[in-house]
Amino acid sequence: MRTGKIKLKGTLLVIFVTIFITLGIIYAQGPSKKPSSYSPVVITEDFAATMARMKAAKPEVMKKHMDLLSERYDLSNRPARGVTMSRGKPIQEGVRVKLPRGMTWQTLASMTPEEIREKNLFPAGFFPLPHPNHPEGGMVFPKFHIEEIKKQEGRDLTRFDLDFDLPDHFLPEFPAPIFLTTRLDLGDVSKGKLVTIDNYYELFNGILNPKQIEGLRLLVTPFPQQQFNQTEDRRSEKASRGVTCFDCHANGHTNAATHLVGDIRPQEFRHRIDTPPLRGVNIQRLFGSQRALKSIEDFTEFEQRAAYFDGDPVIATKKGANILERGSQVHAMAEFQALLDFPPAPKLDLFGKLNPKKATQAELRGQTVFFEKGKCGVCHPAPYYTDNLMHDLKVERFYKPRMINGRMASTDGPIKTFPLRGIKDSPTYLHDGRLLTLEDTVDFFNLILELKLSEQEKKDLVEFMRTL
Repeated sequence: MRTGKIKLKGTLLVIFVTIFITLGIIYAQGPSKKPSSYSPVVITEDFAATMARMKAAKPEVMKKHMDLLSERYDLSNRPARGVTMSRGKPIQEGVRVKLPRGMTWQTLASMTPEEIREKNLFPAGFFPLPHPNHPEGGMVFPKFHIEEIKKQEGRDLTRFDLDFDLPDHFLPEFPAPIFLTTRLDLGDVSKGKLVTIDNYYELFNGILNPKQIEGLRLLVTPFPQQQFNQTEDRRSEKASRGVTCFDCHANGHTNAATHLVGDIRPQEFRHRIDTPPLRGVNIQRLFGSQRALKSIEDFTEFEQRAAYFDGDPVIATKKGANILERGSQVHAMAEFQALLDFPPAPKLDLFGKLNPKKATQAELRGQTVFFEKGKCGVCHPAPYYTDNLMHDLKVERFYKPRMINGRMASTDGPIKTFPLRGIKDSPTYLHDGRLLTLEDTVDFFNLILELKLSEQEKKDLVEFMRTL
């Protein structure tokens, strides 16, 4: 009996020692590397240490990304002669995507997708564009917007870990004009100002009804967001009140602020977002580049509940999610957004086509290409140049999957057909902003759709799209 007890104690001792050693090994190895859909809720690193670490890493992070942009694109400032956005900012011209050595656009367009894929000739600038720091992600704002918000509100949208990447001359004009469907007689109602919580009332009192003014107030009110909040889990140096809807959709348009979609995992498969304009949402029936939300009310509520926090309700609760009340707040915000109109297009008739008495011969030829050989009108029919559907271009036919600065370039999937009305006012192009000019966009679709347009047809097509 005594011998049995001794053996039992020895066995238990061995078990306890084994468990202790195993736990020690697990602890030494650190947290599990298994993939997870969730962000860490409890931050164990001191905020000062996090900020110091990320500030130290920032120069190398930005250099790697800016080197990628330089390899892909001609980033020089080359404005088009005599063509501007609605308030006068010059439009950049020319194809900026760089071709593989020894290749021409005409030669490339004559090849099959299989040939381009096997010979690795797909232009680098046509691949998905990574976020400035794709493994980290989050909202990033152009410097001009950061400075204006700091000036008006004292709110700082600077991130200590990274900066916006694309040069200002490729971005929409700032601040953008605001045109209202209800008061076309007023023209630009922004009076050249960026609309914020500080000036929205003086600019719109007497133009909007009380419900619309309340909707606008909510659109310019800061609310907590993943990178800008009061917790230690943020990317602003000081605790932040958050961001507003109009920090990305500046003046109901866009300032090209970027982010990552919230509804894809793991991180390397998440798509960069180029902020689309809110102009003309009254004629749109799909919202979100990939989400296919069915109303502007759905989109408005979704942004606050999910997109602000990368689709993670646990993190949202921690950081202070602002849950909008659907029947009053969401409705009021949507009602104001539905008033935002496209910019004037004086050369178009009531059917959205060119008036022959006002258009040039190049523009008229471009219109013919658009609706015939170019097949653009299949997805972008007049008068608003959208079919309110989603389409998969299957761009992955042209390349083998690869990792690009933390972004896995594989498939894009179905993407919303964005309206082309006012397209010259809203560079850059495609859902992730990978195309810097309209010329880049024409060459992209000429290749992807295997159109075999001539150089003259491509030039005429750009001339036509500038009239929209």
